[in-house]
This record gives sequence, structure tokens and C-alpha cells, in this order.
Amino acid sequence: MVRYAVLAAGFDGTLACDGRYDQRGIAALRALAASGRKLILATSRELRDLLDIFPEVRLFDYVVAENGAVLHCPAVRESAILAQAPSELLIHALRRRGVQPLSIGSVGVTTGGSAREAVISEIENLRLDCQVIDNGRTLAVMPAGVNKASGVSIALEELGLSPRNLIAIGDAQNDAALLELAEHGVAVANAAPMLKRLADRVTRAAYADGVQELVLDLLESDRTDTPAAHAIA
Repeated sequence: MVRYAVLAAGFDGTLACDGRYDQRGIAALRALAASGRKLILATSRELRDLLDIFPEVRLFDYVVAENGAVLHCPAVRESAILAQAPSELLIHALRRRGVQPLSIGSVGVTTGGSAREAVISEIENLRLDCQVIDNGRTLAVMPAGVNKASGVSIALEELGLSPRNLIAIGDAQNDAALLELAEHGVAVANAAPMLKRLADRVTRAAYADGVQELVLDLLESDRTDTPAAHAIA
């Protein structure tokens, strides 16, 4: 039995660069799936946006979209929304302030990083129980407690697996909770400095090449040399 039975990977900045994914990374993931391991894609993107640009999504057992707010099973094309809809009051307030771009998802509200001050100000004015998640180039307003880790945890339950079976790879601040959840957290070489400090390992290569590097290592050794991240009582 393998130690790491499931890999959770980010999309933008990890599998993809500037929205374009690399077939080498996809080929590596296909080989990992052929070994019997499960794959979870964890992304900040809205599901409809991801499905439009990423036909290879069918390779994954589950997709966790909108920073943990939406769970999608490509095999049966079924989705579940895991949190409440975004606040209409917040949306109206941000539009009134001219915040652009403004994307309204099933749960999250996404805008550019330059709008951080306006977003935080309106959340405080409305006394909303929300958090602001840094996606790298964008910001997402999410309900408190909803993140990639919460969404991936539900996917793991559906797969009958534990975080102790999980290895995760990402690049941005919004991957931090996911790497903390995983038994082994990996940052690609192009990752944000804070994620590199948090990760158990940083790949030598960037983007999809970093994913390929990790996958080849998993197929060869299953990372059996790494110490356990979570103690069992």
C-alpha cells in the first residue's frame, strides 16, 4: 500500500502559467493516476471558468473550486456548493465604490489586488463574517472557515482517505491552509516566499515542471523517507 494515495494540486501558478497548462505536467499526472493514486485539483477559479479552459479536468477525481467553496466530480459531472452565497450587500457596496474587475461566483467575490483596502473597509462596515484570501494576482472574499483545505477535506472523505494520505503542491498564499492540512506540503520553485517557508519541500523546477518533478519522485519512492507531519495518538 502506498503512503501517499492522493495528490492535491493547484492550477494557476502550479499546473498552469498565465492560464496555459503544460502537457508535460498533465502526462505526469496521468502516470500518477495510472499507479492507482487519486487526484484532486484545488483552484481559486470559478468552476465554469475552469471547465471552459481546462478540458483535462476529467483526469481528476475531484475538483475543489472557488478556494474550497465548490466540489465537482468530473466523472459524473455533479457539483455541490459547500457554503452560502455571497453577500448581496457587499456586492452592491463594492459596485457603488467602482471596484473593478468584480467577479461573482457561487460563494466567493473576486477582484484585483489593488482593491484590498476598499474590500476590507466594506467588510468591516457591514460586519460580515468573511475573510480575504490572496490568490496571487487577485483577492477573493470568502466566508470564514472556507478555503482549499476545507474543500479538499470533503473530497478526501468522499474518497475514503485521510489527510495522512495527502500530498499537496501549490504556489500562492491561498495554498497555505492546504499545505498545512497535507501530510507533506510542497511548493513549486516559483511559489510565494511565505509558502516556501511553510512547505516541507520546494521543487527545483517551476510551474508544471515542478509538478512533474514531484510526481516522478512519488512514482519512484513514494516519499517514504519523509517524516510524518501529523502524530497519531
